[in-house]
Amino acid sequence: GGLAARLDREGLPHHGIVLRFDNEDHRIPLTDLTGRTITVYGQQEIVKDMIAVRVEQGGEIHFSVSDVALHDVTTDEPRVTFRDVDGVPRELRCAVIAGCDGFHGVSRPSVPAGTLHTYDHVYPFAWLGILAKATPSNEELIYCNSPRGFALHSMRSPSLTRLYLQVDPHDVLADWPDARIWEELHRRFGFELHEGPVIERLLSPMRSYVVEPMRYGRLFLAGDSAHIVPPTGAKGMNLAVADVTVLSRALVALLREGDSRLVESYSDTCLARVWRAEHFSYHMTTMLHRAPGADPFQHRLQLSQLRYTASSTAAATSLAENYVGLPFVAAVD
Repeated sequence: GGLAARLDREGLPHHGIVLRFDNEDHRIPLTDLTGRTITVYGQQEIVKDMIAVRVEQGGEIHFSVSDVALHDVTTDEPRVTFRDVDGVPRELRCAVIAGCDGFHGVSRPSVPAGTLHTYDHVYPFAWLGILAKATPSNEELIYCNSPRGFALHSMRSPSLTRLYLQVDPHDVLADWPDARIWEELHRRFGFELHEGPVIERLLSPMRSYVVEPMRYGRLFLAGDSAHIVPPTGAKGMNLAVADVTVLSRALVALLREGDSRLVESYSDTCLARVWRAEHFSYHMTTMLHRAPGADPFQHRLQLSQLRYTASSTAAATSLAENYVGLPFVAAVD
């Protein structure tokens, strides 16, 4: 029920993923190894669900606002000012501010310079992603390490396939007409994919990014405003949901019971999970992608890691535990 009603109804449960290398598929049985499943469900569908519940509850949502600014965040009465869609100045008087406004939002830059410590790593490749009206070519995700570069087979529904190619970060969409995309996908995967009309294209740079701490006064950073992971580990949305789960419990304790302990530990609690996900995403990315200028020695190390992961229950379990998501730490008694 609630927010998850449509996810439970329409989400695609998966019990494993496939690592493809040496022109062969090697399945990692996530459920057998961890007792848990993953669910494929579009991020924009989650946004739709959240908006629907907010509207149903009579809550306010302001779209297309401008000139957003945060004020007095180190006091007990922080404020947000903005101009609404009609250009009318507005002010929100708050108990707390949740900065869930993404990597390019105003929340993080509102923290005084020198307060946050930034950790940033930019990868020397990008992802070219397409959404195609085609039946998925496999029931599960396929992560492919090919001599020509990484490729990923995913899906959004039983009739929509999501496919990704590792490309040069300087490429633009015009460099990749549909025919070239499909040809390159076939060459990297090494088997016949189901093709269909391409209805969406995107180019995504690859980076890892973390700021510490994730709190400044009554401003709490959550999701992409505080951290970015490369999409190889499928952890971006999951981390954001984990942040707001921790934050919601902390705010209930603070605002209903006057207990600030969970608020004080918010950043440390979240960052423990964030750094684990950062490492896992980095590990998956470096294991599967062909870095420009990588020598044959490095490629042999990648293949050795992949072969070990596919053949060792211990190594496969480590990947599976991280992939399905880590448990939550128990709340303060």
